[in-house]
Amino acid sequence: MTGSLLTVLVLCTGNSARSILGEAIFNQLAPGRVQAFSAGSQPKGVPHPAALRLLARRGIDTRAFRSKSWLEFTGPAAPRIDLVITVCGNAAGEACPLFPGTPLRAHWGLTDPADATGGEKCEDLAFEATARYLVMRVEALLALPFETMGPTI
Repeated sequence: MTGSLLTVLVLCTGNSARSILGEAIFNQLAPGRVQAFSAGSQPKGVPHPAALRLLARRGIDTRAFRSKSWLEFTGPAAPRIDLVITVCGNAAGEACPLFPGTPLRAHWGLTDPADATGGEKCEDLAFEATARYLVMRVEALLALPFETMGPTI
């Protein structure tokens, strides 16, 4: 960990839906305790509109969210990452780049809400379901005393 602030990188292939939601949920639920980022192996270029709608409904300012490559987190100017969480099967199965600091890795496999069909209402329901799963997992992680945890020999 970097001091008492846990830095988390949430990865998915497109960085437009699940990883964007993960970043937002971490930062909303644990300000000052966690700093989360998101990225993708093949970023779509823009966040999914349903992800932005969901964040806006939750009172989260969406202007700073963008779809970005995981390579932004590999260089010398990148923030140190303590934990990398993949949220889709594709990203979990891909050869991830090396991130400075040898972060811990976890996989939280979630169905892609961007695959929802049937219009905006169906999309919004799928994104809400994904957000509920992410909130449960983030809250479980936040229940751990990670500020006092460290590597063992």
